[in-house]
Amino acid sequence: MTSVAERAPEVRARGLTPVWVCSAVAFLLVSLAIGVLAGPVDLGVGSVLESAGARLHVPGVSTSLSPTEEAILWQIRVPRVMLAALVGAMLSLAGATYQGVFRNPLADPYLLGVAAGAGLGATIAIAYLPDGLRGQRVLPVAAFIGGSIAVVLTYAVGRSARRERDAATLILAGVTVTAFFTAWQTFV
Repeated sequence: MTSVAERAPEVRARGLTPVWVCSAVAFLLVSLAIGVLAGPVDLGVGSVLESAGARLHVPGVSTSLSPTEEAILWQIRVPRVMLAALVGAMLSLAGATYQGVFRNPLADPYLLGVAAGAGLGATIAIAYLPDGLRGQRVLPVAAFIGGSIAVVLTYAVGRSARRERDAATLILAGVTVTAFFTAWQTFV
């Protein structure tokens, strides 16, 4: 009997054309610029570029922004935009990893029970921790621990089938763990 991996057609990477790469980079730069420029205080493109030049110690360039506007730009907007770009990059990397591991373009965090485990961890933290511990720092940690437990449990259930490793067994184990954790979360 042949395994699913042996029957699956071979997948080849096509790569990206230079047009797509240039378009993606241009879209990223425009998005970053809009994120820095948009806000209740109008800073202006020229003023932001002058401030960036002054920060980079370009000879003959000085900023026309007030100290308050400088603080808004460099202590609020730029960190916010950079954090958003990093979070987006990590989410896209995680999604691409899921899709690559399962060789399925529709793969998502619900396959292995990660979302259900994280939801259960957060629900348990909200329901059972004292008010003093239920802050913004404990809740993400509880969600991370719940998601990690779900992945470990999914892997253990998938391995207990005593079949060769294939994506179908792991996906079925993930669906089982998702259903179990979702029911447990509803109970809590």
